[in-house]
Amino acid sequence: MDHRNLTLLTDLYELTMMQGYFKEKDANETVIFDMFYRNNPHGNGFAVCAGLDQVIEYIRDLHFDKSDIAYLRSVGIFEEDFLEYLRDFRFTGDIYAIPEGTVVFPREPLVKVTAPIMQAQLVETALLNIINHQSLIATKTERIVYAAKGDGVMEFGLRRAQGPDAGTYGARAAMIAGCIGTSNVLCGKMFDVPVKGTHAHSWIMSFPDELTAFRTYAKLYPSACILLVDTYDTLNSGIPNAIRVFKEMREEGIPLTFYGIRLDSGDLAYLSKKAKKMLDEAGFPDAVISASNDLDEYLIDSLKMQGAAINSWGVGTNLITAKDCPSFGGVYKLAAVKDKTTGEFIPKIKLSENAEKITNPGNKTIQRIYEKETGKIIADLICLVDEKFDTNNSLLLFDPIETWKKTLLAPRTYTMRELLVPVFLNGTCVYETPKVMDIQAYCKKELDTLWDESKRLVNPHKVHVDLSNELWHMKNQLLDTYHRK
Repeated sequence: MDHRNLTLLTDLYELTMMQGYFKEKDANETVIFDMFYRNNPHGNGFAVCAGLDQVIEYIRDLHFDKSDIAYLRSVGIFEEDFLEYLRDFRFTGDIYAIPEGTVVFPREPLVKVTAPIMQAQLVETALLNIINHQSLIATKTERIVYAAKGDGVMEFGLRRAQGPDAGTYGARAAMIAGCIGTSNVLCGKMFDVPVKGTHAHSWIMSFPDELTAFRTYAKLYPSACILLVDTYDTLNSGIPNAIRVFKEMREEGIPLTFYGIRLDSGDLAYLSKKAKKMLDEAGFPDAVISASNDLDEYLIDSLKMQGAAINSWGVGTNLITAKDCPSFGGVYKLAAVKDKTTGEFIPKIKLSENAEKITNPGNKTIQRIYEKETGKIIADLICLVDEKFDTNNSLLLFDPIETWKKTLLAPRTYTMRELLVPVFLNGTCVYETPKVMDIQAYCKKELDTLWDESKRLVNPHKVHVDLSNELWHMKNQLLDTYHRK
């Protein structure tokens, strides 16, 4: 996470293709690539996109230094004229992207790269690596935060993450999607987000007895005194000792501004209800009852249904690893090639035996359509960049596969917003990434535009992603052309 040149963070075939373009084709041929995904992770009704800030860092610093070129020479498959070309390599194209924290759906471009083909090809792997990982963690986090129903969720996953980058950038993605803090101090420093934590069982065990450990911790951190009560005996030792310390603090006139207990083992529903009763009877009804221990959205949801008295959740392994769905599945596909004579983009399409793998061709953008009265999302419309829409007119939406499924929106009953925004133009960054906590506030507003049915953890309502009439006809004309060959 110190400054690193990530230019070689790529698959070898990106570089072999680049040399092929350099040798056999017009290396300056302008193309369009779309990065999108095909299925929502975790069985969710949507995804939360994240990772754009790191993509910007990567593109800004894209260059081959002397050691990179020396290494590529040592591989033995690259010729000297190509290696010489790489010495002055920079990104000079355009990138459009959906801002971080935005709710997104399958098949719509999260990132669009318009650049000379060698440049657009090289950035594929790193772009997918960054966006796939961080969008996956953001989406998993949103599910956990949703299950907590307004309780604070803390990201505690660093020690279980797949390496330092995954732990730190994953924590950033978790903050975007609604965590109130992270245990990762480096993430706190890098991205100016709240860091939170208590103490381990080893703290308790290092003292002669539990009560001394609690008293010492309370003396050190009176304004953030969360005591871990399950080291020895939760109900007969831990909670009574915590209550004793809280009483001593109150008698000494120490303000109990943020205090409580943490449960890290056992039957969390049963123990939390018992703990709540004991704390209330002792005169501490506002004490925090925090829980950890391999939590995920399903366990939190179950504990909520059981009436658990927990109001703060520390989630680690299952969040930071997205344990039930280890891959976001984003892909990067060629969509158009610019005709040098006319300057127009010639649409390209990838065919497949699987209908969901057939790509959407052309130079596209996305229009999000909202119900005017509620501000809720009706559908997303993938369309060509030069298409114009007027909300004073009716708008016909139809399923691009099952075309008989149609919805006619009456004039002035809906609003539209274009999702893709310029990030790089002619190689220069024109986008300023907001602070993480500002992105989190934006993400919360985005989530509020979803209908409740789309937020269900199981079998959520599907938000439609339709094609404009013009794009649909272009796609089908291309399909007919290939079928006649």
